[in-house]
Amino acid sequence: MIDMPVNLSGRSLLKLLDFTPDEINYLIDLSQDFKNLKRTGTPHRYLEGKNIVLLFQKTSTRTRCSFEVAGMDLGMGVTYLDPGSSQMGKKESIEDTARVLGRFYDGIEFRGFKQSDVEELAAKSGVPVWNGLTDEFHPTQMIADMLTVKENFPMGLKGLKFVFFGDCRNNMGNSLMVTCSKLGLHFVGCGPKELKPEASLIEKCKEICKETGGSVEFTEDPQSAATDANVIYTDIWLSMGEPDELWEQRIKELSPFRVTKQVMSWASPDAIFMHCLPSFHDTNTTIGEEIAEKFGITEMEVEDDVFESTQSRVFEEAENRMHSIKAIMYATLR
Repeated sequence: MIDMPVNLSGRSLLKLLDFTPDEINYLIDLSQDFKNLKRTGTPHRYLEGKNIVLLFQKTSTRTRCSFEVAGMDLGMGVTYLDPGSSQMGKKESIEDTARVLGRFYDGIEFRGFKQSDVEELAAKSGVPVWNGLTDEFHPTQMIADMLTVKENFPMGLKGLKFVFFGDCRNNMGNSLMVTCSKLGLHFVGCGPKELKPEASLIEKCKEICKETGGSVEFTEDPQSAATDANVIYTDIWLSMGEPDELWEQRIKELSPFRVTKQVMSWASPDAIFMHCLPSFHDTNTTIGEEIAEKFGITEMEVEDDVFESTQSRVFEEAENRMHSIKAIMYATLR
């Protein structure tokens, strides 16, 4: 049985601001334990008899699959409700939905738009709720990301230079800044100054850094940002739910912050490239094709040569979603 030096039983995972560095590091280490169990084919049906429900306002390949496989590996029953299969927010309030589902299920995953919705589910359901993504935060992704970084830098996370390129005020920019601050990494956001996180969140992270030894800074200079970086990270330029009319503006704003081979050359020789996916690194998608036809670009947030390079860890990172979600569910439901 996996040792439990930190007690998270009954807790919800809504944002990592709510967790201590020790608790976050525990979830990362527990994720590695579950990865080892999976890789060795060791059964780990530790939550047999429990049931969870996955509430999706926003669709996703990796989040759905990782929660479903993780839940089944742990021995649980899993119900998936897509955007058309639930009356939540339409015929039934978030509060009423929470109170009903909390009587059926032992845990609830929510992937949607408003952070206030996942907070309401947690407040009213009486069971652990896990934020699979909102417009503000993506905490389950963070545990997978930090597991990926730790696998590549086994000496430890503290003190690493972690650079995020692009729209720094999206859910990934917010979450990475918070997580790096909590764990003592040096976070650099590189993008247009108009697309920085809320000033109050930046100040909160800077206060956290005083305790952890990390730092937070922002720049519009890609070379300054990437120099000696250990991790280069980016995300798509338009989030799900934002209107397609914004593509032209985002391409104009964010093209100077594309992750290229030149950017990677400025980084540390052992630097890795990360991306939470999906990625528009070629034209092998409907959107990629349309953007190429309309704007004449075949790569957006990252060059294909970087995405497919030996420095890229995007698919290891994607796999780690499953192991980290398993750790989160086990720790909070045990």
